[in-house]
Amino acid sequence: MEEEKLKEIQDRYIDLTGALPSSIELRIALCKATNRINTVLAIEDLRQVVINENPLGHKISQLVQFGQLVALGERDSAKIHARAAIKAGASTTELLGVVELALITSGMPAYSLGVEIISEETQPRQ
Repeated sequence: MEEEKLKEIQDRYIDLTGALPSSIELRIALCKATNRINTVLAIEDLRQVVINENPLGHKISQLVQFGQLVALGERDSAKIHARAAIKAGASTTELLGVVELALITSGMPAYSLGVEIISEETQPRQ
């Protein structure tokens, strides 16, 4: 049963972002190794409600999270949410609009980080 739930969690991330983030793999592995898998299950139940069932809808939720993470300077997590926003239909212009708002709350470092992430995530993959 536990393994089934973990597979569902992994599948949700893949559906959301196109890949399983390494941070999630590490979280699951550590909690398995320490017999604390209920922690992962509780966190993921909360994430299901506040992210996947959010009244803002998937695209806007991902844009908001992208902006929050850019403002905090969290490059890796911001990239994941930029990718998820794009997958949900966000345009480059919408991503840039979010980064412009991060400029107001967090200054040029946040703006520059956001521009770098947008550039990386909107370039064609090779």
